[in-house]
Amino acid sequence: MQTFQGKVVLVTGGSVGIGRSAAVAFAREGAAVVIAARRETEGIAAVKDIQAAGGTASFVRADVASEANIAAMIAHAVKTYGQLDVVFNNAGIEGKLGPIETLAAGDFDDVFDINVRGTWLVMKHALPHLTATKGVIINTSSVAADLGMAGTTIYASSKGAIITMTRTAAIELAPVGVRVNAVSPGPIATDMGGRFFGSLDNMHGFAKTNLPLGVAGHPDDIAEAVLYLASPAAKFLTGQTLTVDGGMSSK
Repeated sequence: MQTFQGKVVLVTGGSVGIGRSAAVAFAREGAAVVIAARRETEGIAAVKDIQAAGGTASFVRADVASEANIAAMIAHAVKTYGQLDVVFNNAGIEGKLGPIETLAAGDFDDVFDINVRGTWLVMKHALPHLTATKGVIINTSSVAADLGMAGTTIYASSKGAIITMTRTAAIELAPVGVRVNAVSPGPIATDMGGRFFGSLDNMHGFAKTNLPLGVAGHPDDIAEAVLYLASPAAKFLTGQTLTVDGGMSSK
């Protein structure tokens, strides 16, 4: 039996990278998937791929920096499929990287508006529907929240906020039957990962030297962790951050 048969899953930032892999994986396991993202062409392509494989999916263009967009994408999910069971709160940006003195207040605001405020607003607007289904929230953090990495003061801080938000929301929402966890990826071979390291070649070189497993991760590695956190197998897990980083943070 498919694990998520009869469930409705919303994936923000679902058009590319980790979000796309997660959307495909949820659909493979029987879920009706709503992909929400700013990139319409890529999002529609992801939906077509899911449908071609026999899955159920739809796309809604949304920017999580906009509360109106967030309300609309959640309304779309519920109107289209009748309920909401899982939210993978994955939309995020790395923003401008560099030494503190080279960054501006606007750079800070850009990252926190999407990574932190956007994540919080998605939880807020999804909560009434998740309470009805005793649903699950998975937020995307980063190993950068746990490790000191020069040039990442804004990005790493935003991802640290996600961990704290996840922990506190889990305590708050446990009485209404909603579980909240986070996934914390290490170096993953995505467009964002390439930008973060300067190129994918640089990322692979870094992974070979600095990760105990010696390789960068694939988006599917994170998708499988997300599916576990959303599944009944993790029913006793809430308020936790699952780090999937090839051993990077264990050194």
